[in-house]
Amino acid sequence: MKLDKPVTGGPCWTELGTNDLEAAKRFYTELFGWRPETDARQEAGGYTIAHLGDAAVAALAPLYQESQPVAWNVSFAVRDADATAREITEAGGTVLVGPMDVFDVGRFAVSVDPTGAAFQLWQARSFPGAGLFNAPGSLGWVELMTRAPEQARAFYPSVFGWSVNASEHYTQWGLDGADFGGMVTMDDKFPPEVPPHWLPYFAVADVDTAASTTTSAGGTALMEPTSLQGGRRIAVLRDPQGAMFGVYRSPDED
Repeated sequence: MKLDKPVTGGPCWTELGTNDLEAAKRFYTELFGWRPETDARQEAGGYTIAHLGDAAVAALAPLYQESQPVAWNVSFAVRDADATAREITEAGGTVLVGPMDVFDVGRFAVSVDPTGAAFQLWQARSFPGAGLFNAPGSLGWVELMTRAPEQARAFYPSVFGWSVNASEHYTQWGLDGADFGGMVTMDDKFPPEVPPHWLPYFAVADVDTAASTTTSAGGTALMEPTSLQGGRRIAVLRDPQGAMFGVYRSPDED
């Protein structure tokens, strides 16, 4: 990811909704070296922020509704959540939750794009989002998995102003020349029950070790560690509770 801090329109935060918060804390602490801190306020509902050093890097939270899947979610920074929510609806998306205030830290909404992938909006007040990107254990890339790529290419630039850098094999999203994510077309290799979704990728020091740690803890390697053109190595994993996420290492991190 060429972004190194939250910027308007770009990914600013990722959070896990899980059915076993304590197990998730243990798993990700072992995997990424996170230091989780759970908000003690009853109204926070167990919301837990994971840190690397002093930097907040991600969140873990219990499932708040029976229909909520165990999954990682990606938030995009906006100046005005209410205005962006209206733009989402006008562009063919759906707003599921909010916009609503989260204490004094920001304003939040959950939306679904026209292809069926859920994502979140974050209008920062006292909390801007992640304090670290691209370092081991922190967010470094976001990827949209969808069965309707042309709809996605029309929707996201209209709502967020993203650039589209599309090749024959892959589409990358960017802002002002800084690419931060991509898009994969879900083909027959994806089981029909897997919905369109946003997948966060976390930087790691060693992709193979991250995959081994995941499987040893009861998780799954959905895509085994793979080297890509240009030297990047990636894997797609599933944690013991069923949430999917990616890990990667870039050659310039050697």
